[in-house]
Amino acid sequence: MVFSSIDFIFRFLPLFLIGYYIAPKNYKNLILFIGSLIFYAWGESSYLLLLLFSLFVNFIFGKLIAGHGQPDQTQRTRKIFLWITLAFNFGMLIFFKYTNFLIENINVLLSGLDLAIPKVTVTMPLGISFFTFQIVSYIVDIYRREKKPANNIVTLGTYLFMFPHLVSGPIFEYNEIAAELRYREVSITNIEKGLKTFILGLGAKAILANPMGTLWAGMSRYGYESISSPYAWLGAFGYSFQIYFDFFGYSLMAIGLGTMLGFTIPKNFDNPYISRSMGEFWRRWHMTLGKWFKKYIYFPLGGSRCSTPKIIRNTLIVWAFTGLWHGASWNFVLWGLIFFGLLMLERFWLGKYLERYKILGHVYVCILIPLTWVVFAMTDMSDLGLYFSRLFPFGGSPDFVTTKDFWNALGDYWYLLIACVVFSTDYPEKLYKKYEDHIITKLVLLVIFIVSMVLVNKSSGNPFLYFGF
Repeated sequence: MVFSSIDFIFRFLPLFLIGYYIAPKNYKNLILFIGSLIFYAWGESSYLLLLLFSLFVNFIFGKLIAGHGQPDQTQRTRKIFLWITLAFNFGMLIFFKYTNFLIENINVLLSGLDLAIPKVTVTMPLGISFFTFQIVSYIVDIYRREKKPANNIVTLGTYLFMFPHLVSGPIFEYNEIAAELRYREVSITNIEKGLKTFILGLGAKAILANPMGTLWAGMSRYGYESISSPYAWLGAFGYSFQIYFDFFGYSLMAIGLGTMLGFTIPKNFDNPYISRSMGEFWRRWHMTLGKWFKKYIYFPLGGSRCSTPKIIRNTLIVWAFTGLWHGASWNFVLWGLIFFGLLMLERFWLGKYLERYKILGHVYVCILIPLTWVVFAMTDMSDLGLYFSRLFPFGGSPDFVTTKDFWNALGDYWYLLIACVVFSTDYPEKLYKKYEDHIITKLVLLVIFIVSMVLVNKSSGNPFLYFGF
């Protein structure tokens, strides 16, 4: 079920909130857990039992790793339990997300022997990447003695399955909401505040992201071999805005829903497109994922407190995993390696110039980010090469360079592109915070909601992009 759907907004959410708010405090976790299972089953019931089994396994092993009932447990035993649990969690992720990718690449190696491994018929459970990272953080923090395990399986299930963040994050640690899982304030004030945030996210998705997705989709309809260079660049900027407002919108909606339920879900974006370097961009983009990689991979490897070769190694490992986490395709690996190269370039040379010449930094980000998103978007490497040949048509014959497609698209989308640029800055956010409770702001939010609903009703689906990751 999609947050920006009629079923969710007018059927599931009102009914759930009524049940949740009238339930006694001691039963709110149970109501949220059951409601989240219904939410997940509404969209994908086939893997619900598997995820419940995973919940049970991790609950039991969390207790074993903590040493509950085993006061004489050795560190070696705890480590064995940790590795068993990690193997189970990552094994499930690898099987569902990467099996056919591994088979494809093994078959390439076996092609000279006239051998081939058949692919398996398997679909990826919705949200499994986010689910896995959440439960791994829980298990590892218990092993490190940074947290105690959940008292009961319903509490852990509420943390893992909570529908505002179940499918596409944000990713947060158990400790961040442990207190609110025990007690939280639920009130009409929470509903009003959360609803405002939810509507802002809905507007970002329906009014900005979806039309930019239509602009990007126009590239393939024309055929990459026939589009002009200006149109190719317009498409790259269109996809950059689509993926930002799509995921930013989802995150705002998740935060708003969490507020309605009495939870503080962490911020996931901080105006990344106003950055002046790639390093700054990744401190502002998908902040909860970056935090996870730092805490559970980068810092255990030594982080930046080691020799230069090891810093390069640690960064390379993190970005190889970051690329693969997003998808089982070589374009994601390439995307991760490109960012690794850019970050190392900034760290050891370019960064000081970007810091000194701020306008240069903004131009640098505005040019490179759309190019990296093109790599991210296109899983077919031959299409990717063709698209880049249109972005940079050096040596191409002038017969394919016609700007009619560009001017047609610009005529259709110019006002939305301007809106995307404005809402990519921090000025609208500052203005909203200043006048959040003003009657005009509430009227504007009402208009955003109505327009969004009209657009959602006209569309067919439009799932969030990060559902695929």
